[in-house]
Amino acid sequence: MDAKTFPVTRTDAEWRAMLTPEQYQVMRHHGTERPGSCALLYEKRAGTFACAGCDQPLFESKLKFESGTGWPSFNDPVEGSVETTVDRGYGMVRTEVHCANCGSHLGHVFPDGPPPTGLRYCINGVALNFEPAA
Repeated sequence: MDAKTFPVTRTDAEWRAMLTPEQYQVMRHHGTERPGSCALLYEKRAGTFACAGCDQPLFESKLKFESGTGWPSFNDPVEGSVETTVDRGYGMVRTEVHCANCGSHLGHVFPDGPPPTGLRYCINGVALNFEPAA
């Protein structure tokens, strides 16, 4: 993924200046926030969750669900907003989810979600901004 050019690109210094240290670690170095640590886990209002790195809309709140994992979970992204790659880190094989617009790491997707997709997009809350519906 690192070799791909995304529509939104920034230097490392620009990423560091615009993101908090935790966001930078998660979004630019494939980190993970502590489970249950982000207020967006509990966000229940109607609205849109967007990438904290480029403001691209990623998930609609109507597709958010409580997975019990400690991270915001969704069963379908906004069409074309995310891309996936194989993540072989930590001795396991998972499917990484990143922003299709800026390449920032968001989390992982697993095949254990609710209908209709059966998918669980397990997303780091620090990688998201929430915009309430008008």
